[in-house]
Amino acid sequence: MEAMPIVHDWLARRAALAPERTALIDAQHGERHISFREWNASASRTAAFLHHALGVGRGDRVAVLAYNGVEFLDLFFACAKLGAILQPLNWRLSASELGSLLADAEPSVFVFGPEFRAQAEAVRPGAAFVKHWLSLASPGLGERAFSERDGQKDVSLPALELEADAPWVLCYTGGSTGLPKAAVLTHGSITANAVNTVMGWGLTAGDVALLNAPLFHAGGLSVFTAPLVYVGGASVVCRSFDVEGVFDLVQRGVVNLVFGVPTMFIEMQRHPRFDAVDLSRVKLVISGGAPCPEPVFERFFARGVDFKTGYGLTEAGPNNFWLPPEDVRRKPGAVGVPLFHVEARIEGEAQPGDVGELLLRGPHLCAGYWRRPEDTARTFAGGWLHTGDLAVRDAEGCFRIVGRSKDLIISGGENIYPSEVESVLAGHPEVAEVAVIGVVDPKWGETPRALVVARPGTAPSAEALLAFCDGRLARYKTPKSVRFIDALPRTSAGKVDRRALSATHGAP
Repeated sequence: MEAMPIVHDWLARRAALAPERTALIDAQHGERHISFREWNASASRTAAFLHHALGVGRGDRVAVLAYNGVEFLDLFFACAKLGAILQPLNWRLSASELGSLLADAEPSVFVFGPEFRAQAEAVRPGAAFVKHWLSLASPGLGERAFSERDGQKDVSLPALELEADAPWVLCYTGGSTGLPKAAVLTHGSITANAVNTVMGWGLTAGDVALLNAPLFHAGGLSVFTAPLVYVGGASVVCRSFDVEGVFDLVQRGVVNLVFGVPTMFIEMQRHPRFDAVDLSRVKLVISGGAPCPEPVFERFFARGVDFKTGYGLTEAGPNNFWLPPEDVRRKPGAVGVPLFHVEARIEGEAQPGDVGELLLRGPHLCAGYWRRPEDTARTFAGGWLHTGDLAVRDAEGCFRIVGRSKDLIISGGENIYPSEVESVLAGHPEVAEVAVIGVVDPKWGETPRALVVARPGTAPSAEALLAFCDGRLARYKTPKSVRFIDALPRTSAGKVDRRALSATHGAP
């Protein structure tokens, strides 16, 4: 029997089911409410413009370099309507890096926001494969305006059937060890992630999520955004993260779902409004992208909020686990149990408590890496995604991530997980941020070194921080040295760049 086609035009289907229900709230334009009917019409007009005016069809790539916005989401679903492939680009990258990613995917259309005109002009000479340059503002020489879509007369779209393995998005990994790889997110994988999330996390049509995580990451597209379209909920589209804006939306009860990375939540808790803002209508706050320090959990718990750590990666969804409400405070920092259509196991596990690499399997996984068959074969060996993350499962089947395998410090034969040490030091009132790396030691092989960013207006001593670890960490886990630095370097994905830290501060 032939493979069944998958529903690829989500907006048309959702608009038919609930045409007047609010789909988007545009925070950049007076919190304008956009219904599913209106959004579907806008995305369809965008698709028709791409197809009739620019020649975009099935399999063609459309690159976008822009801050979050309704137009970005229009492009996401317009590509789905055409069977085209969206290539969202990280605006933190240099022009040289962007040029490499464009050469990787060879898009025929490049859409850019006005803030990124300089980058667009810099990459243009080396991107002859781009046939059309589209500006979200006023176009320059040799460019067209994205707003031309508003005058598109012929809004017909080609008849199309897509299978589950049809590519939808090329979503790039962080690239801390070289050129980022594009995970091929398919119509099937994005749909499976939505089903997993709606079922496992209990999302409903009444939920409204804050969308301020970058849409060039899987987290921005698929933690809440795509699943809420699937179930009929709404997203508040914000240009980027702004702590005052978050507090305003939460205070007025506009949003009840909040996703972010640890640095966002740390900034929120440092803000004087944190203890006063009304959090009573917040249903779920979930952190992802990197380990979250335990003090962040404790402050949310003190405010009566179910604050959880999610676990995902570009290649897997990104949603994979759920921590039941009754375990949130009992197991802070745990990611929980696998979602309905997710299989997870610990490589080499003989009994609960054994640490090993986390392996994942399920329909939510990407189809591999774009034009990287060897990397695909290695990462997905045996049909399982080898995440590179170390995890442990307790006797109740609850998973916890303990760190990256490449970051593991082995001292005198004992394993030290940097995230565990960092979580303790982050609890010191004078520590703003901390990262722990391994330093070569002639006796122990390696010893841990803490790199600390002090809170403004404080001057903690190394002795005070090491004393703080006493009784909280085993002696072999306690850092043997402490260095104070101005800031932690980060990768293009916003994660701590441990490679850079080791290069700068890893000498004995």
